[in-house]
Amino acid sequence: MELTHIRLLVDNYKECFLFYRNVLGFTVSWGDEDSNYADFEFAGVKLGLFERKQMTDAIGAEYHLLRSRSDKAALIFKVDNVDEKYRELQRKIDFITEPAVQDGWGIKVAHFRDPAGNLLEIYESLESMGD
Repeated sequence: MELTHIRLLVDNYKECFLFYRNVLGFTVSWGDEDSNYADFEFAGVKLGLFERKQMTDAIGAEYHLLRSRSDKAALIFKVDNVDEKYRELQRKIDFITEPAVQDGWGIKVAHFRDPAGNLLEIYESLESMGD
């Protein structure tokens, strides 16, 4: 088997599409803000967005809005400099954590959510910086 991409199932497709395209600046390789499915490609990875109701219909399940939930997954993005990316994105989104070094992990991270509530992390490796 070959993992080809990650697909997020969202209830607010258009808002999420605009977030990934306009706020994070990802390149759309298929779809648009009204197609209810889109692929974004960057650095050799593909991220899909799909309207959750359509996926529910496709598998014959009953659709209902997700109300309370705990995180089931997170999208992790490596950046050159967490502080710089944080400052850049802070004008566009609200972070849930500020940049911080994770003791014992060798990385600095910051976290935020997309409009569907999915958890996203930006990180930089501190190992190449030396001590």
